[in-house]
Amino acid sequence: MTTENRTKINQLLSTIPQDVVLQSSWLLNEGYSLDLQKYYRNSGWLKALGNGAMYRSNNQPSYEGGVYALQKQSGLSVHPGGRTALALQGKAHYIELNTVQVWLFGGEKEKLPTWFRNYNWVPSISYKATSFLPKELGLTEFSSANFSIKVSSPARAIMECLYLAPEKFDIIECYELMENLVDLRPTLVQALLEACTSIKVKRLFLFMAERLNHGWYNHLNLSKVDLGKGKRSLVKEGVYVSKYQITVPKTLFNNE
Repeated sequence: MTTENRTKINQLLSTIPQDVVLQSSWLLNEGYSLDLQKYYRNSGWLKALGNGAMYRSNNQPSYEGGVYALQKQSGLSVHPGGRTALALQGKAHYIELNTVQVWLFGGEKEKLPTWFRNYNWVPSISYKATSFLPKELGLTEFSSANFSIKVSSPARAIMECLYLAPEKFDIIECYELMENLVDLRPTLVQALLEACTSIKVKRLFLFMAERLNHGWYNHLNLSKVDLGKGKRSLVKEGVYVSKYQITVPKTLFNNE
């Protein structure tokens, strides 16, 4: 390896956090030609993760490291959300992160690159592209050992859970997760509710928050929240809640 090539790879490895993915397109923009990238792989400095992505040869890339590449190198809004974001922030104490699937959310027109989709991540990845909430609203920085990425704040995360319910996420589990969210910021919740385009999410969210008697609920201005018109039957043979015009599982009322 020439001195110049060694200097360039040393500069790269000194500035890039460990365990993150390096996209070939980003490296190219940073001045690392395709031939030089190939040279680094052949020399054992980098390993191919898939078509168009690499990682340090002595590292083990995590899905968070893949998300880092999507956010920092591609400028995507793809982020851990829903139950995954709650678990990362200690808001889902009974969930084992290494035994459940990871949920990622992104903008409606954002697609995961082929290298990300085809890699055998552990745990498995589920991805939802949707614009029911603005891309940047309600995201927060989450720091791992070597780097940080944006994840959904607890308020946004529970709304993402509700967005998946009941088809891909259980309403009862949503309610159990909501029980832990006693310290949400009313101003952020208000902003999310006003921006949210899913009537189902807003009705379920407010129903659960009121039923759990969370203190922050009383600071919301519901006159600014569009709850739509007409009934929403979310489950069969459930209980109809007239205030929010939704039918929810009977289990939520079993203790009354």
